[in-house]
Amino acid sequence: MPHVIRSASLTDYIEVAHSAGLDPYRMVDAVGLPRECLRDPDVKIPLAAVARLLESSAKAAGIDNFGLRLSEKRLLSNLGPVGLIAREQPTGRTAVQVVARYIGLHSDGISVRVQEDADLVIIMPVLSISRSVPMRQTVELSVGVTFRTLRILLGTPWNPQVISFMHGPPKSLETHRRVFGSRVKFAQEFNGVVCRARDLDKPLPASDPVMARYIQQYLDMIAARPNVKTSDKVREFVRMRLPTGRCSIDYVAERLGIDRRTVHRHLAQEKTTFSSLVDDVRAEMVGHYLQDPSRPLYLIARMLGFTALSVFSRWFKARYGCSASQWRTRNLNVPQTR
Repeated sequence: MPHVIRSASLTDYIEVAHSAGLDPYRMVDAVGLPRECLRDPDVKIPLAAVARLLESSAKAAGIDNFGLRLSEKRLLSNLGPVGLIAREQPTGRTAVQVVARYIGLHSDGISVRVQEDADLVIIMPVLSISRSVPMRQTVELSVGVTFRTLRILLGTPWNPQVISFMHGPPKSLETHRRVFGSRVKFAQEFNGVVCRARDLDKPLPASDPVMARYIQQYLDMIAARPNVKTSDKVREFVRMRLPTGRCSIDYVAERLGIDRRTVHRHLAQEKTTFSSLVDDVRAEMVGHYLQDPSRPLYLIARMLGFTALSVFSRWFKARYGCSASQWRTRNLNVPQTR
């Protein structure tokens, strides 16, 4: 299934297109997007089609910063409820954290990666778009929105340390400097915004923790993501609960808000079972755990939710045809352990 994004991503497209001498409706028609997406911010549209629209608009207008122009007037409200919960956070750091957590409600094809480096924090929007689709304009839009979000939260005096782009520079830097200031670098290793950690740790004056809790409850409710398969949801809960030793179908059903019989029925429709999903997740995790030769097998058994080492050992041998210690000996060249 293709990744989608709220049509709020095209806020101000009509104005920017007109200013560049384009007919916005003919442009969206050409890439197969519904004209409704220019009026209703909550229409879910293909992310790849948005990328094609921005690239074709830039080419037709003869400008190489169309996506950046589209980001100039962005508000928190353009992110919908994700922007609202960010506004109510106590600090910029927690605001970035909740945006990273809930950005999937805005687009399931965008994630936010946050990396700490000494006294700096790097915030990187990551796009899931086919390599066959050019991305320069969409990248500049996403980095521009990231910058605008931080500027609104932290206040107009705030400035980033660096705005970083992986692609090369435009023909003219005028628009980039008007939007970001002078600290823009191209041909870098990542797309994103570099901030000082202490800037993000300052209190946000407009925060309301009570309102934040209400919004979070609402987002957690709609984060059930009805378009995601039941088997994918079950996998997520299994990964979280296996180490606790209390990963039961009753627990998962309760978290999904349905009964266990309904979980079984949905999984059967997807041609799988709860036990096979648990088995698959254990198989995904066990290889990572065994890579550490200092980690004892009894601890790995516990981390995978087995009641005893002997149960883990039988499962491993049935699946891989050898014991876990033999696997380690063959793959890591370490002595056999118990």
